[in-house]
Amino acid sequence: MDQNGYGNVKYCQYCGGELAPEAVVCIHCGRQVGPMAQQGPQVIVQNNLLYPNARDKWVAFLLCLFLGVLGAHKFYEGKTGMGLLYLFTGGLCGIGAVVDCIILLCKPNPYYV
Repeated sequence: MDQNGYGNVKYCQYCGGELAPEAVVCIHCGRQVGPMAQQGPQVIVQNNLLYPNARDKWVAFLLCLFLGVLGAHKFYEGKTGMGLLYLFTGGLCGIGAVVDCIILLCKPNPYYV
């Protein structure tokens, strides 16, 4: 037995310090001396039950392209206040609709509102 009370002693291959047999990281130098535990596969679930506000990028882009000055893409996203603002100001004088078209092209598909 060693001074720590362990029956079997393992030594660090980097600094030579005494370690417990089940040690994965050396307590003296901090380096990894054994294999780390394996993790299972990461599962990503994307469905409309978990993300009810998912919107299709291309539907929003086409609405913005053809009806952007009326704010159709904002109504599609569920942003009624912005849709009314675009409707009454002509898509913020057309500038807002053009900017929104560019922004929609940069979003992932589907995107979440």
